[in-house]
Parts: sequence; structure tokens; C-alpha cells
Amino acid sequence: MAKGIDCSTPLTAQTATAFANDGYEFVCRYLVPTGWKRLTREEAEIISEAGMQVVSVFETTADRALGGRSAGLADGATALQVAAEVGQPEGSTIYFAVDFDATNAQLPTVIEYIRACSEATPNFNTGVYGSYRVVEAVSAAGACSRFWQTYAWSGGRQSPARHIYQYRNNISMNGILVDLNESYGSEGWWSTNGNVGGEDIVLDPGVAQTIINTWISPAWYETDDQEQKDYLHWLANELRRASGLPVE
Repeated sequence: MAKGIDCSTPLTAQTATAFANDGYEFVCRYLVPTGWKRLTREEAEIISEAGMQVVSVFETTADRALGGRSAGLADGATALQVAAEVGQPEGSTIYFAVDFDATNAQLPTVIEYIRACSEATPNFNTGVYGSYRVVEAVSAAGACSRFWQTYAWSGGRQSPARHIYQYRNNISMNGILVDLNESYGSEGWWSTNGNVGGEDIVLDPGVAQTIINTWISPAWYETDDQEQKDYLHWLANELRRASGLPVE
């Protein structure tokens, strides 16, 4: 497990070094084209030089996902342009924010948005930031492969699909306000040295799914032993984790 922060305030060399010295390994920053909170290439280099990794999140307005498919295609295209400008390497992850308490009735539109973001960013892994309800729904729909859950609007529940978990907001540290996060691997972070960190993908997703469909799933249905079922379920999820597929 790694600990990290997310913040609106751009980091300076001084603040980046301070957070690195405090043991933080990653910083989640805004991959947007304009505005005071946007990540720049200069800041990405500062974070990288301090020894930390960058996690990119695209967010213009909190409820942008309610624009559905057309908004997702547009935001994905914009995110690609900004990723190139700041030096984010292909193969890393771009998270798209659903920064509000989405209702069950709104989830189909949210899923359409995230699926379109994924279609528009084919050389990157696509992630979603949101509540437990959002992460669970988007994961079940297979709309993206990376999940950053916030504790907000989650009622104390944590999705097993999560790669990053935001567990506290608005903490003053090293002179700025930050949110606190922890991550569990396959985050999709990156640095300007060209290395894509945190992916830990050691198995082709197609191979993993074939193993699950051909051997593990039939064995699960054939046994009445609950302990054996639990073991097979765990084994299938370990294959999913190793290949970057959403856990179930």
C-alpha cells in the first residue's frame, strides 16, 4: 500500500519535497487545459524530481458526467491533448471525475460518459473517481479498468474494485489543503522520466479471462463446498488483479 495526496493547489519544488519527505509516494492532480488548478509540465517535472508519482484526473465541473456519451467523447479528446502537453506517457491512467452523489437513476448516464471517455483514450487506461455506488456500477458495466473511490457519499463502504481510496478531505499540510489517499497497486501513476509506475500488469487480460471462463467458473458452479467456492472466487480475482481487469 502507498500513501498519497490529491490537491487543487499546484506543488512547488519546496512543497513537493516536503510531501516526499513525509513519505507520500503519489500526487493526484488535475489534467485540464485551463484554470489555476491545472497540472503543467513544469509541475509534473517538479513532482517527478521529488521522487513522487503523478495520478491524472480530468474534472471540469462536478457533474460533467451527466452530459453522457457526447461529453465523454469530448472530454477524452481534451484529456489526450493535455496529457501530451504535460508529458504523461501512454499506458498510464487518466481518471475522469464523478464528483457528486450520483443517484441510481443517473448511473446509466454516468456509465455512458465513462465508456465514451475510455473509447476516446485508447492508448491510456481509463479510470473513474467517485463514490462507492459509482465505482461499483461502472466496474460492473466494464466501462473502464481503474477505480478511485472517495469515502464521500459512500456510507462507510469500500468497493473491492478500488485501486485508490480517498479517505479524508481538506487537511492542511505543508502550507496547502490536501485530501488523503491510499493505493493498492495498478493505480496507473506516472512520472516525466517516462516510466509508468503502479501498473503491475503481469498477465494478458484475454488469457486471464480465458482461464476464468474455461476452468475456474465451471469449477465454482460444480462444487457445493462453500470454502472451495470462496477459494475459487479469490483465485479468479487474483487473476483479474494481475491482468488489470476489474475484480468482482
